[in-house]
Amino acid sequence: MEEPIERLVEYFKSLPGVGQKTAQRYAFYIIENSREKAENFAKAIIEAKEKVKFCRECGNYSAKDICPICEKRNQKVVCVVQEPKDILSMEKVKSFDGVYHVLFGCISPLENKGPNDIKVKELLSRVQRNGVQEVIMATNPDVEGEATAMYIAKLLKPMGVKVTRLAQGIAMGSDIEFADEITLEKALKSRQEI
Repeated sequence: MEEPIERLVEYFKSLPGVGQKTAQRYAFYIIENSREKAENFAKAIIEAKEKVKFCRECGNYSAKDICPICEKRNQKVVCVVQEPKDILSMEKVKSFDGVYHVLFGCISPLENKGPNDIKVKELLSRVQRNGVQEVIMATNPDVEGEATAMYIAKLLKPMGVKVTRLAQGIAMGSDIEFADEITLEKALKSRQEI
């Protein structure tokens, strides 16, 4: 392969989840299309790098100081997530009218990450400042996510804030025989009347 193509393939390969064949497909797509399309693609990347920042209220990606979610939604209910990309997943639900708070990680002793390394103080300040009534913990359902949720809940309870956790259990379409005991226990505890 020619050096410019190899370099383009390497850049595509550096993207998460992109292997050699996909990177080659992307590179050939760019090469086979018009110069205008390639320039527009490059401009879009540069514009995103220059204009997208973090919302100063919640930590979501935004082109403005305050993201559209924080501008328009109910400030009394805050959903806490680990990373900005988690907001995209939560927004698929389309029925949540509250706002978000991004921690930028979770408590992880193995990675030397404690409460001061994530945005816990900012959350507490926001809860007090905005009179938040409920905080929904939507951290990942792993050891670190659970520890982070429990730590934050202990800090919020004395403030009189309702703290909830996303229900966890067996996913639709999966088989019970393949579920581990922790998932089954959570599914039993989170059961609802039908």
